[in-house]
Amino acid sequence: MNALHTGLTCHGEPASADEIATVVFRRAGADLALHVDAPFHGDSPPPGAPGALDGLWNHEVVEVFLAAPDTDDYLEVELGPHGHHLVLRLSGVRRAFARCLPLTLQVQRHDTRWSATAVVPAAWLPPGPPEAWRVNVCAIHGAGPDRRYLTAARLGGVQPDFHRPTDFLTGLQF
Repeated sequence: MNALHTGLTCHGEPASADEIATVVFRRAGADLALHVDAPFHGDSPPPGAPGALDGLWNHEVVEVFLAAPDTDDYLEVELGPHGHHLVLRLSGVRRAFARCLPLTLQVQRHDTRWSATAVVPAAWLPPGPPEAWRVNVCAIHGAGPDRRYLTAARLGGVQPDFHRPTDFLTGLQF
């Protein structure tokens, strides 16, 4: 697979077609290019100028998770429709050892959709061939009781929790 779609709710039910986001993965030399195409839900922009923002998951966002096959290490890349991003390198679930890493992000927003392109440096990618990586793509939008959590991989648990590398899908192909 070289594309993932957020076709499930966090409870494993099919997402509505008008809220599904897609991330396409492509090699950019030794780096990895991420291309997002997502609905724009019109959530309020985060505070501050576009760029790195800790806590971006509290806003409208598409998240990409890339995990090493045989370790607890994984990368989380969050991209928002207003030009904000968050890159976390983690060793163990939610144990970030690097956060707010710099990322070049290009975003285009239209009335009902947004797209983005970001290039993830090779040094941040999981070791081994992409076919062995564990991968997931998630999308979050809305506020309060209307908050929606979407995912490509079926995740266990009662509450929305995207930090489940053992539940991620396996195998990117470029």
